Amino acid sequence: MVKIPKSVVFIVLTISIILFLNIISNILLPFVIGVILAYFLDPAADKLEHKGITRSRATILILMLFFAFVTLFSYSLGPILYRQLVALIAQIPMYIRAINISITPYLDMIYHKFGYDDGMAQGVLLKEISEHTLMVSKNILSNILSSSIAVINLFALIFITPIVTFYLLRDWDLALNKISTYIPKKYKVEVTDQFVAIDKVLSAYIRGQTNVCLILGVFYAVGLSMVGLDFGFLIGFLTGIFTFIPYFGVFIGMVIGTILALLQFDTYLPILLVLGVFILGQFIEGNFITPKLVGKKVGIHPVLIIFSLLVGGSLFGFLGVLFAIPTIAVIGVLVRSFFKKYIKSEFYLD
Repeated sequence: MVKIPKSVVFIVLTISIILFLNIISNILLPFVIGVILAYFLDPAADKLEHKGITRSRATILILMLFFAFVTLFSYSLGPILYRQLVALIAQIPMYIRAINISITPYLDMIYHKFGYDDGMAQGVLLKEISEHTLMVSKNILSNILSSSIAVINLFALIFITPIVTFYLLRDWDLALNKISTYIPKKYKVEVTDQFVAIDKVLSAYIRGQTNVCLILGVFYAVGLSMVGLDFGFLIGFLTGIFTFIPYFGVFIGMVIGTILALLQFDTYLPILLVLGVFILGQFIEGNFITPKLVGKKVGIHPVLIIFSLLVGGSLFGFLGVLFAIPTIAVIGVLVRSFFKKYIKSEFYLD
């Protein structure tokens, strides 16, 4: 009987798990959010439990306070964000026309340079606009056809997430203790140390980055609103929230804010002020907020961070982007531990 190497079994098992998660990724969001919330709220539950409150009562109390805070926060900012979002969607056709008017002279110059006349240039431009309109219409139709799935996912997120969060938060310590009993005695200390290191990195990133996103969201929203940018509160708040995606979140927010500023203002000063808000926000985030709340981020090279975001997004969509940085952080902890042992091994020293 041929004995299959353990490494082959591990690789096949890992690939199988990734493929399985990719297949069921459409239904994972409520469970993923539940895991994140349970991990986020576990320290508070532990503190209440140490004060003599039962785990179940502590879980109920913490979830009630948490969802009350979320409801109050949504009630305070939700109407503003909703109104600006609706108004922005209504203004998109006007912005597209303004952009077309702005770039048409430059397109004509390019067409003339390559030997096209005005009529041909306008014909090409109209053809491109028609093709773009057709593509957008197809996308809208496909979204309408898949709206039932979106509604199901929304209801699942609203009703299933609190249930999942409750049971995970209530049984979090029990689950960890149960898992620890299956660790081989020979490796228990080593594996426990690795879990402690991983928990330290993840807790610093998840809990700290959540606070960073909220602070930056409020900063960008207030700053862009004070400058007078249309829909500045919406763009600023979403930019702050999406800073959990390194580089891309702020870059996209800055691009959108700058384009709207160019279309809205006739002078350069407000446009420079809009850019200044983003630059100042990045300076404050990089030098004060993140070092204070997160510490040394995840200790991963920026190229690996970008690569992990692209891989996660291609495999699992939004969930992949959401978990890309925590995953690469965990891998970083394990790789650093491996190399510490490697440089002390006989294989390396010999």
